[in-house]
Amino acid sequence: MDLATVVDLVKERLGIRSNVRDTYITSIANAVVTELDEEKGLAIDLANPYHLMFVVDYATWRYQSRDSDGAMPRHLQYRLHNLMIHAGGVQNDV
Repeated sequence: MDLATVVDLVKERLGIRSNVRDTYITSIANAVVTELDEEKGLAIDLANPYHLMFVVDYATWRYQSRDSDGAMPRHLQYRLHNLMIHAGGVQNDV
């Protein structure tokens, strides 16, 4: 899987059928993956369905909330914390 899959799934979730917003959605998806990697220390594997859907949901929220200053929804916070805990657990086992 790659970012094109993320973009396609975000568009499906939002009901977007044209390619007009692809550049913008691709940039959001890329920024989400980069943020998770560089700021949160998570190695995102888009072949992992849990990682893939988290990135899709996070990118969708980013797209929808671009003009608001509200906090991240609780379900995304919960899943992000679980990903961080899981990644920390894997690193401690090595």
